[in-house]
Amino acid sequence: MAWQRCFTLTRAHVQAGGALPEAGGELVVQGEDLGAWAAAQRQGWDKLSPAQQWLLGSTLGLEAAGPAARPGKLTADQKWALNLRAARQFHAREGHLRPARKHVERLDVDGEAVDIKLGTFLDNTRRRADKLTPERRNALDQLDMRW
Repeated sequence: MAWQRCFTLTRAHVQAGGALPEAGGELVVQGEDLGAWAAAQRQGWDKLSPAQQWLLGSTLGLEAAGPAARPGKLTADQKWALNLRAARQFHAREGHLRPARKHVERLDVDGEAVDIKLGTFLDNTRRRADKLTPERRNALDQLDMRW
């Protein structure tokens, strides 16, 4: 339903003579960030159904992002940094670091919303505490990590 809503709003905008948005925040209609949606369609082209690909291509002229435009995979250190940032954000807001196992923390990363599975990360980190570097353990200790 969300995909169809964004598609319909984007199609209406283009049919009314508007330009297809290229990036997040460029065009927000009825609370939907159509620029972010269009960019996500390009990036996730391979995950779309053939019907969705056809609709995007034939109606909006949208195509898959080229290999150079696709974001690279995050390194282990980059993933750790994102998870730690999510933990700090949660701790600053809640005053503790005891989220539910299924808790997802939303971060703003360069204008894009990124969901971090914070509860899972912390649970897995507790299980592997003996393998953490002293720096990483200290960073979590500063947030009153419950080991």
